[in-house]
Amino acid sequence: MATERSGAGDPARTLHLLWRETTPPKRGPRQGLSIDAVVDAATAIADAEGLDALTMRRVAQALGVAPMTLYTYVPGKAELLDLMLDTAYLRMRRTDTGGWPWRRRLTEIAEENRELYRAHPWAAGVSTLRPTLGPGLMGKYEHELSAFDGLGLDDVTTDDALAYLLSFVQSCARAAEGARAARSDSAMSDQQWWQANEPLLSRVFDEKTYPRAARIGSAAGAAHGSAHDPDHAYRFGLERVLDGLAVLITP
Repeated sequence: MATERSGAGDPARTLHLLWRETTPPKRGPRQGLSIDAVVDAATAIADAEGLDALTMRRVAQALGVAPMTLYTYVPGKAELLDLMLDTAYLRMRRTDTGGWPWRRRLTEIAEENRELYRAHPWAAGVSTLRPTLGPGLMGKYEHELSAFDGLGLDDVTTDDALAYLLSFVQSCARAAEGARAARSDSAMSDQQWWQANEPLLSRVFDEKTYPRAARIGSAAGAAHGSAHDPDHAYRFGLERVLDGLAVLITP
């Protein structure tokens, strides 16, 4: 998955768009679309075909307007991507976890983000080191920080812990999307792929030279039905992430 980044457009114009602090032009024909309609059309394309397929021309075709018409709503693709991402944040599920045990609270935050990436696989490939700072992101951040209430962490450590958790979920989402793309591109399941390549592997792979790889790899493959099971990797890894955070939270 090619990595895009948020915050690559004009910061001032992007913020005005994110918070809908825009005014219709005083001259020219009356606008027949809305920013939300443009964002929804772009998101539908990205959900179905990925960000590589997303262009201003393609969005215009989906909306039945001339490409130049879109630029009266959004300056370009970079700003459009920020709007798409923030809208996805705004619409994602947010569960009230007040009163829950801390591990269950953080697990729920992880699950909410995993659902986001399942609905919008392209979002996992977007670098957000320069965040959108729109209402969707700010609401998401406020909600996720609340899961750390009462755990005795200082503010900086709380932010670090949340970033650690979310980075893990995003990494798993990228791996899952890579596995899905491999199945789609090869038109074979993982098991079918291994079976097709087994004759060659059996000739070139020497178990005596690589005894650990042979033993452990075979055991893992038999347990997961593949060299990599994204669901198992997520479940196993999330527990280890929580175990690591327990060192900070539990005396």
